[in-house]
Amino acid sequence: MKGHKAVVKQSSVVGPSKPRLWKMLGPGLITGAADDDPSGIATYSQAGAQFGFRLGWTLLLTFPLMVVIQAISARIGRTTGRGIAGNLRNHYPSWVLQITVALLFIANTFNIGADLGAMAAASRLLLPAIPIWAYLLSFSAICMAGQMIFHHSRYVSLLKWLTLSLFSYFAVLCVVHVSWLELLKGLVWPSLTLDRDFWLMVVAILGTTISPFLFIWQAAQEVEEIREQDNPREPLKHKPSQGPDAIKRIGIDTVSGMVFSNIVAGFIILTAAIVLHAHGKTDIQTSAQAAEALRPVAGKFAFALFSAGMIGTGLLCVPILAGSSGYAICGALGLRYGLAHKPKDAKSFYGVLIGVTLVGIALNFSPLDPIKALFWSAVVNGVAAVPMMIMVMIMAMNTKVMGKFTLNTSLKVWGWIATAVMGLAAIVMFATLGKS
Repeated sequence: MKGHKAVVKQSSVVGPSKPRLWKMLGPGLITGAADDDPSGIATYSQAGAQFGFRLGWTLLLTFPLMVVIQAISARIGRTTGRGIAGNLRNHYPSWVLQITVALLFIANTFNIGADLGAMAAASRLLLPAIPIWAYLLSFSAICMAGQMIFHHSRYVSLLKWLTLSLFSYFAVLCVVHVSWLELLKGLVWPSLTLDRDFWLMVVAILGTTISPFLFIWQAAQEVEEIREQDNPREPLKHKPSQGPDAIKRIGIDTVSGMVFSNIVAGFIILTAAIVLHAHGKTDIQTSAQAAEALRPVAGKFAFALFSAGMIGTGLLCVPILAGSSGYAICGALGLRYGLAHKPKDAKSFYGVLIGVTLVGIALNFSPLDPIKALFWSAVVNGVAAVPMMIMVMIMAMNTKVMGKFTLNTSLKVWGWIATAVMGLAAIVMFATLGKS
C-alpha cells in the first residue's frame, strides 16, 4: 500500500499523470458514456427540438443525482463482491427481486432493439446502398462477439476507447452559432408549466439519464474488477484496509463519467435547440431523424458527425444493456455470471446476452416499432428507477449488507434527495396526463 501511495503522489507531479488517470477510469466512465446511447440521443434531441433551451436546467439537476446514485451502486459492488441483484436475493423478499429484474429486462430489451434500429438507420444515412437488415445483423454480431471473445480487461479497454466517439457531438457545435445568453437562461432559470408534454419530457430526460441498467452495470463491473486474477482487490467487507483507496477511485471515476455524460447530453440538446427548434422542426422522434434534420440546416459535416456518434455510442451501449440483463437475471437465480468467465464456464450468463440481443433484433422486424418506443422506454425507465433507487439506498444503509462501509450522512442525504426528485417528477407527470 505504501508503494501504491508513492506512485500516486509521483504521478501527480510528473508526466505519467494522464495515463494514470486514464487507468483509474473504468466503470464510471463507461457507464457515463453509455448514458448517451441512441435512445438517449433521441430523447435529448426531441427535448431540444420541442422546447429549445427551456429544459437545460434538467442537466444541472440530474448531475449530482446521477453521481450519487451511481457512486452508491459502485460501492455496493465493491464492498460486497456481489451485484445489486445478488444482494437483493440474499437479503430481501423474493417478490422485490422478481419485480426489479422483470422491469429491468423489459426496459433493456426494448432499449437494445431501439438502439440497434437507430444504429442501422444512422448507417443507412451514411451508406444507403446496404440494406438495413445487414446493418442490424452486423452490429448485433459485433456486440455479442466482443463480449464472448475478448478477455474482460481487454474488452473494458475497448469500451473505454469507444467513449471517445462522443466527442463527435462537441465537434458538431463548432459548425453552428450558439446563443449563449439563451443557453444560460435555460440552464439556471427553470421555465415550469403543468403541460402534459412538458412533464413527460422531464421524466424521459430523468429516465434516460438515471436508468436502472446503469446501476446494475456499474455495481457489477466493480465485482468484475475484484474477480480479475491479476488484481489484488478483495471485497471491502473482507479487506477493509482497501477502503480509502477504493472509495477515492470510485469517486473520481464516477464524477468523471457523469461530467462527460452530462456535457455531451447538453451539447445534443443545444444542437437540437439551435438547428431544429429555431427552424421550426419540433417533432424529432428518433436519433436518426435528428441526424437527417441537421443535414439541410447545419451541413453535411455536422450530419455525418452526428450519425457517426450514434453508431459509436450504440456499439458501446448495446453490450452494456445486454450485460446488465445477464448480471441481473443470473444474480437473481444464483447462477455463475460475469464477463471474466469464458462462455463455457458461464453458459447461462452468455445465453442471456445472446437471447436479449436476438429479441432486440426481432423487434425491428415485428409490427411493434421499437424506435417509436424510444421515448416511452425512457419514461418507463424514469418511473422504474424510483423503486430500484429505494432498494439501493436501503441496501447501502444496511450493516448486514455493507458492514462498516454503510453510507455517510452526505451520501444518505443526497441519495434520498435523488430518489425523491425522481419520484416527484413521476407523480407530477401522472397528475398532468389528463391535461393537454
